Amino acid sequence: MTSPENTAADRTFQVDLRGLVDLLSHHLYSSPRVYLRELMQNAVDALTARHTLEPAAPAGAFGIRLYADGSVVRVEDDGVGLTEADVHTFLATIGRSSKRTEKIAEQRADFIGQFGIGLLSCFLVADEIHVVSRSARTPDAPAVEWRGRGDGSYTVRALSASARPRPGTTVTLTPRADAAEWTRPAQVHALARHFGSLLRHPVTFDDGTGGGPAGPGAPVNPEPAPWARTHPTPGARARALAAYGEEVFGFTPLDTIELDLPAVGLKGIACVLPEAVPAGRRHGHRVHVRGMLLSEQAEEILPEWAFFVRCVVDAESLRPTASRESLYEDDTLAAVRDALAERLRAWIARAAASDPDLLGRFLQAHHLAVKSLAVHDDEILRMLLPWLPFETTDGHTTLDEFARTHRTVLVTSSVEEFRQVAAIASAAGLGVVNGGYTYDRELVHRLPEIRPEAAVADLDPATLTAHLDPVDRETELAAAAYLAVARDALAVFDCDVALRTFQPASAPALLVDSREARHERTRSQLAREQEGGLWGDILGALRQEAPRAQLILNQLNPLVRTAVAIDEPELARTSAEALYGQAALLSRRPLRPAESSLINRSFLDLLAHALRKDS
Repeated sequence: MTSPENTAADRTFQVDLRGLVDLLSHHLYSSPRVYLRELMQNAVDALTARHTLEPAAPAGAFGIRLYADGSVVRVEDDGVGLTEADVHTFLATIGRSSKRTEKIAEQRADFIGQFGIGLLSCFLVADEIHVVSRSARTPDAPAVEWRGRGDGSYTVRALSASARPRPGTTVTLTPRADAAEWTRPAQVHALARHFGSLLRHPVTFDDGTGGGPAGPGAPVNPEPAPWARTHPTPGARARALAAYGEEVFGFTPLDTIELDLPAVGLKGIACVLPEAVPAGRRHGHRVHVRGMLLSEQAEEILPEWAFFVRCVVDAESLRPTASRESLYEDDTLAAVRDALAERLRAWIARAAASDPDLLGRFLQAHHLAVKSLAVHDDEILRMLLPWLPFETTDGHTTLDEFARTHRTVLVTSSVEEFRQVAAIASAAGLGVVNGGYTYDRELVHRLPEIRPEAAVADLDPATLTAHLDPVDRETELAAAAYLAVARDALAVFDCDVALRTFQPASAPALLVDSREARHERTRSQLAREQEGGLWGDILGALRQEAPRAQLILNQLNPLVRTAVAIDEPELARTSAEALYGQAALLSRRPLRPAESSLINRSFLDLLAHALRKDS
C-alpha cells in the first residue's frame, strides 16, 4: 500500500494573463501611459547590451525610433536583439528577464530595469503585441516573430533575414479604442519627451505625415542634460542650470545647487524654492535612472528637512522598485540621501560665509526649514542660529542682536503666553522671545552654546509679576472692597485678582495664566467630579494644588481707577467680569464656553446700566 507521502506530485501555477494585466493596471502601474516608458526602457537596455557586445561602435551609432500615426504605435531599436530561443525563454515566460542571463548579469548595473514583466504593460493599451527581432550575437541570424495576445496565447515563427536586415527589435501595438488617449501621435510624442528627454541614446519620433508635432524623424532628446554640457563661463553654466530648473518646475529658483556623486554616477541640480512652503510639506523630486525618467514624486531621495528645494537628478546605480516608478529603499539610497544632505549643508555654509545677501533672502523664505535642521545639526546651529529671525518683545529680530540688548533672554512656552505678556514685558524692560512656534523654544535655550555670556530662562508668571510695581498701602485699602467682589465673581474661573501699576497705562488688566496651569485645574476639577469612583482614585493620586490664574488690574489706567471706586456691588461685579473678559480676549487663547457667556453677559449688563443712567 502506498503511503500518502508518496502520492504527492509537483504542479505548476496556472496564470490568468487577463487577471494579471488587470492587477498591473490597478496596483503596479500608476497609469496606462507607462507602456511607452517600458517599451523605451527595453530598447535602452537592448542598446546597452549591444554596446557591451560591440564596444568599438561610435557613440550614436545605435538608436531608438518611435512611430505613431493613430492606428499603430511602433518602437524600433538597434539593440542586441533576440534569437528564437531567447523569444521562447524571455517573452513567453512571465517574470523572466533577458537581463538575467549569465553573460549580461555581470553588466547588471548598466541596465535600468531588473524585471521581466515590463512588456505586459503593453496590454494596458492593446490586445496584441507584435515583436520582430534579430540577434546581433549570432552572425547571419534569422529574424524571429512573436505575437502575444491578452488571452495568454502566443505564436512564434522564424523569418528570413531579409524581414529585418539589421539586428535589433521592433515592437508594434495596435491600440484598442479605449486607449486612444494614450496612443494618439501627439500624446506618444509628449510621453516620449517626458520619459526620455535625458536618454543618452538618440531617440526620434515620426507620425507618418511629414509634419505633426515634431516632424518626421525629429529628435526626442536633442540635447544632453544641462549639467553634461560645456558652458563658456561659470556664470553661463549657472544661468543654464537655473533656466532648466525653471523649465522643469515652473518657478525661478532662488539659487541652484549642482549635485554630483561620482560613486553612484549621480548628477543633477537642486533648485531652491523662492517662497516658503508649509512646515513638513515634502515636494516630489524628478529622478532619472540612466537617463530614463523614473519618478516625478521621489520624496525619498532627500531628507525630510530639505523641503526648501526641489531636485532633478540622473543616476547610474539607484535601484527602482518593481513598477519602476519609485526608488527601492536600500543602503545605497540611504547613502545617497545622506550625501545629498551634505551638499545642501555645504551650500548653506557657503552662503553664510560669502553671500550674506543670498543668505538673507534664503532665511527670509525658509527660516523654518533651517530651524528644523539646526535642532539636529550642531554645525548648522553654530553657523546660522545668530542669523535666524525670532519674534521678540523688540519685534522680529535675530537672537544675536537680541542678546546684545538683553543679558537674560526669557522665552515663553506658547504663542498665547507671549501675546499675553509682550506689551507689558517690553514696557518693563524684559527681553522675551516667543517660544511657541515649532523649534523656537529649543533653539533659544541653545543660545549659550553660541554666546556663552547670554543667559536663557523660561518665562513664568512669577518672573513677570515681580517686575510690576505694587500700589501704596492707602490705595490698596481703598480698593479692598472692590477686589473682594471681583475675587468672588471670578472664583468660578479659579482666578485671583490683584492691583498693581505697570506700563503701558492704556492696558487696563493683564491675565496671567499658563496652559499648564489650566490643564492642572481641569484635571483637579475632573477628580472632584469623579470623587469616590475608580477614576476619582486615579486622578486624586495625580492631583496637586492647582495653580490659579491671576487678573492683575492696572492702577495707572483711568478705567480701572474708576472701577475700584464703585460702591454698588452688582455694578462692581459686572465691571470685574468685563475686565476679565477683555483680558481673556487680549490673551488670544481659546475661550471656554463659560468665558464666552460671561463676556456677552457683562457687556449687556453694562449697556443696560448705561441706558438706565441716561434715562
